[in-house]
Amino acid sequence: MASRLPVLLRCLALRSTGLRAMSGGQFGDGAGKGGGSGGSIREAGGSFGKMEATKEEQYFRQLQKEQLEKVKLMLEDEVFHHESQIRQHKEAIELHKKKLERLNKDSSDSD
Repeated sequence: MASRLPVLLRCLALRSTGLRAMSGGQFGDGAGKGGGSGGSIREAGGSFGKMEATKEEQYFRQLQKEQLEKVKLMLEDEVFHHESQIRQHKEAIELHKKKLERLNKDSSDSD
C-alpha cells in the first residue's frame, strides 16, 4: 500500500499542472486563438467553447478532489495499521521481558 502512494501523488501533481500549461489564451477560445483544439465544440470557440472548457475544469477539479480523498483515506488506514503494529510489538516486548525476568529469577534461585 505504501508503494502506491508516491505514484498517486505524482499523478495528482501532473494532472493539476497539465491543464494550465497547455494553452496561452483562455480555455474555449477556439483553435488558433489560444484555446487549443479540444474537440469540435472547443474548436468553434465562443460561449459554447468556454462552457465546455468550464465543464472540463469542473470535472478535473472533482476528479482531483476524489483522488485527494482517496490518498487521505489510504494515509489514515496506514497510520491505523502502524499504530496497531506498535501496540502488538509493545505487548511482545513486555512478554519477552517477563520471560527474561523469570529466567533470571530461576537461575539466581538455583545458584
